[in-house]
Amino acid sequence: MNKELNDLVQYRIARAKEALEEAGILAASGHWNACVNRLYYACFYAVSGLLSKHDLSSSKHSGVRSFFNQHFVKTGIISKETALIYNSLFERRQESDYEVFVTFEETDVKPWFNEVEVFLNTIIKLV
Repeated sequence: MNKELNDLVQYRIARAKEALEEAGILAASGHWNACVNRLYYACFYAVSGLLSKHDLSSSKHSGVRSFFNQHFVKTGIISKETALIYNSLFERRQESDYEVFVTFEETDVKPWFNEVEVFLNTIIKLV
């Protein structure tokens, strides 16, 4: 991998870690909808880094998700169980950001932190 590509991948992984940290700050203040957003972005940035390493990209979130599922989940590189959190948070973030009367609670969101950490660690091992 050339230096420029490596820098991009590492930047996206750093952004993923930062988004997870931001989710923790939002959770501590009880901002659960915003927390869901940051948890999703933690996964999204990590997946973007993984795709970049493999010369794959999309300008749309749905495209990133599609490439990820096609090239890494369906091939068994990443288990469906591990990938479930990213796919689920994609839907939850859509609901939270674009639908009305959607409210997440602590009991909904707190369990997702561990799943996101496992997901990020899995991606980091692959990059």
